[in-house]
Amino acid sequence: MADVTDATFETDVVERSKQVAVVVDLWAEWCGPCRQLGPIIEKVVAETNGQVELVKVDVDANPAIAQAFKVQSIPAVYALKNGEVVDGFMGAQGEDQVREFVQRLVEPVELSELDQLLEAGDEASLRAALELEPDNPLAATALAALLIDSDREEEGLILLERVPESPETRRLAALVRAGDIPADVDGRLADLLTQVKVDDDARQEFIDLLEVLGGDDPRTADWRRRLSAALF
Repeated sequence: MADVTDATFETDVVERSKQVAVVVDLWAEWCGPCRQLGPIIEKVVAETNGQVELVKVDVDANPAIAQAFKVQSIPAVYALKNGEVVDGFMGAQGEDQVREFVQRLVEPVELSELDQLLEAGDEASLRAALELEPDNPLAATALAALLIDSDREEEGLILLERVPESPETRRLAALVRAGDIPADVDGRLADLLTQVKVDDDARQEFIDLLEVLGGDDPRTADWRRRLSAALF
């Protein structure tokens, strides 16, 4: 964000808008709605990560700019691209309205070939993604999940060995080891809990079931506490 004056307007706004969209916020210190709008528009423009830039103009100190925009009331906001005004609004607006205004200025980002394949997400696309980048963890994990879901567990596990361990790789490996997940998971966990201290297989199955449930399941943390109590 920059403060622009009558003297710098041509360079900082008109010329700059030929490289990136520029939002001009015309305001004054005495203007209550301006003070309400200011933080909102600053936040929303910052979310564009440089795709849109914000400048502020104190209309009391810079009457030539206000006259150029034919401002009749403030706050007044204008967007420029390629040296021309392309959009604008007057009066205080809510965050949703401001975000919609700013998003209209954001140029669509062209996805790379790899990102397009990852976004497609089908088996053929994920295999093509791995041809471009053999160790891509997103492609390998997504393809492994598809393979495991279609009963090609061994091939899926081989893929998982190619990428660093993550919560998702652990979940998929646990899913393969656990096989069919019992309808009454809590009941099965309760049975296993009585054996985990003396039976390695029971302990592994218990841990696998927790991995399959995942950290978002509220039961997982409770059963992990019970496992720790049973073991120690």
